[in-house]
Amino acid sequence: MAVEKVALIMGGGSGMGAAAARRLAQDGYRIAILSSSGKGEALAKELGGVGVTGSNQSLDDVKQVVDLTMTTWGRIDALVNSAGHGPRAPVLDIPDEDWHQGMDVYFLSAVRPIRLVAPIMEAQGGGAIVNISTTWAFEPSSAFPTSVVFRAGLASFTKLFADAYAAKNVRVNNVLPGWIDSLPEVDERRDSVPMGRYGTVEEIAGTVAFLLSESAGYVTGQNIRVDGGVTRSI
Repeated sequence: MAVEKVALIMGGGSGMGAAAARRLAQDGYRIAILSSSGKGEALAKELGGVGVTGSNQSLDDVKQVVDLTMTTWGRIDALVNSAGHGPRAPVLDIPDEDWHQGMDVYFLSAVRPIRLVAPIMEAQGGGAIVNISTTWAFEPSSAFPTSVVFRAGLASFTKLFADAYAAKNVRVNNVLPGWIDSLPEVDERRDSVPMGRYGTVEEIAGTVAFLLSESAGYVTGQNIRVDGGVTRSI
């Protein structure tokens, strides 16, 4: 009897997280979603799964959705971490409390569920994790100061985790989106993209699905740019 695969999507109520949930459901995963709006819980039910309305900035809420997923299906094969939006201001105008909030939104929101889910994946013999980051993590943009700072930190965390868990058959990678159609389209931003358009949430979801699949079984600790050619680091 084939094992039913289960995906947990953190921040899956809208945008790229919701698109990932829909794509993974199409690929045959059972779906669990945590979202701060009721949209995630509603989407999970639409997809035949389970959901919790809560915050990935709350350890209690993260534990609640992990426990619900395990109670419902007894396993977690895939974890997708999608963050919201943190503080923005000129870099020296950002007060300490906003830097702390940025760390919560962009860094700890991924670390918390990974800390809970990784032992589950190890015990069941494997699993895969994808963090949705930003293409500007390595070419910082002043438009998103707290995002780029803490997502650069997330890249380091991802490599440390990959080093520790690769031999345990638990993989982790980051997807680095550029300008995506979950954001309002701005001519100047679109014109900065060599492909001449915004990417779609479905394109991000497709990359997430690949990285979670057996086809990416030898890929871990990587940062995959999906940005139409905006960034140019080698």
